Amino acid sequence: METTDYTAGPVRIGRSLMLTLLVYWTLLFLWWPMRQDTVGASFLHLINLPIHEAGHIVFAPFGDLMTSFGGSLMQVLVPIAFCIAFLTTSPNPFGAAVTAWWAGENLLDVAIYINDARALQLVLLGGHTGSEVEGHDWERILQLTNLLPYDHRIAWTTHIVGALVMIGALIWGTYLTFRKSEV
Repeated sequence: METTDYTAGPVRIGRSLMLTLLVYWTLLFLWWPMRQDTVGASFLHLINLPIHEAGHIVFAPFGDLMTSFGGSLMQVLVPIAFCIAFLTTSPNPFGAAVTAWWAGENLLDVAIYINDARALQLVLLGGHTGSEVEGHDWERILQLTNLLPYDHRIAWTTHIVGALVMIGALIWGTYLTFRKSEV
């Protein structure tokens, strides 16, 4: 006796729409890499920013380096935590793929910040550039670790890792959406 899964069509349509949006953002962010007016101006940046700022507070007890690094760290850890939850306690592999994509997108967002560590031209939360105020997180992080001359290399490495995570998550999400039903 064959059973019919009546939710397969609507679920597949919903997932396809989500994948279409994620593919659009991926192409946009990768076509114009490390631009504040692209990644930094996206709807997602508005979600990432409060998580980033909360990270400074969460990691403040661990010293100056971790206070500075905590914003970017939290920005990447939150989507990873959601991904792990979707793989374990609340099983939803497609949700895990989407949140993995979000972790990769956050790496792209952080890469812009790293890339600006010496130039300090990125417009910060208060509306001023790093050169107009006391600098910013990644200038401080790379100064404390003596890696400031490598800001562009570190940024591009972060960007490439983020792009690979995003692309891998899209492939995973596409597979989950269009695989043959196991009914």
